[in-house]
Amino acid sequence: MKIVTTNNVKERREQAGWTQTELAEKVSTVRPTIASLERSKYEPSVGLAMRIAKVFNCTVEDVFTEVKKD
Repeated sequence: MKIVTTNNVKERREQAGWTQTELAEKVSTVRPTIASLERSKYEPSVGLAMRIAKVFNCTVEDVFTEVKKD
């Protein structure tokens, strides 16, 4: 069994009306990192996950969720 991280970064970003570049600037990273996060191709560091949650005014767990896959 494998544990993978899923997220709702894209949905939250779109609800906020931000581009990937705007979100990247707000959390001190680059647009390709946000794009990779949204496609679940990249798992963020704890620091980046915390910054993302902070700009969305929620907890890390509200944005990122671990799920078990067979």
